[in-house]
Amino acid sequence: MMTFSKIISTVVVAGLLGGGLAGCKKNEPIVEKGPAEQAGQKLDQAASKAGEEINKAASAAGKKIQEAGEKIQDAAKDAQKP
Repeated sequence: MMTFSKIISTVVVAGLLGGGLAGCKKNEPIVEKGPAEQAGQKLDQAASKAGEEINKAASAAGKKIQEAGEKIQDAAKDAQKP
């Protein structure tokens, strides 16, 4: 039969060994991006920028349409006046 101190010692040693092994990590070499991956990244950036420009243009067009609609409403109100 094991004494309490032997059980505690065994648990502590097992914990240290387990913690030591868990801390080990294989160092993976840093791999640079290949030409296809670089090209894909550039395409993604270009598509993102194009999307932003389209959103800006659509917003500007929406403002112009809203202004034109307000002018039409004002003209219609003026036309209804006696």
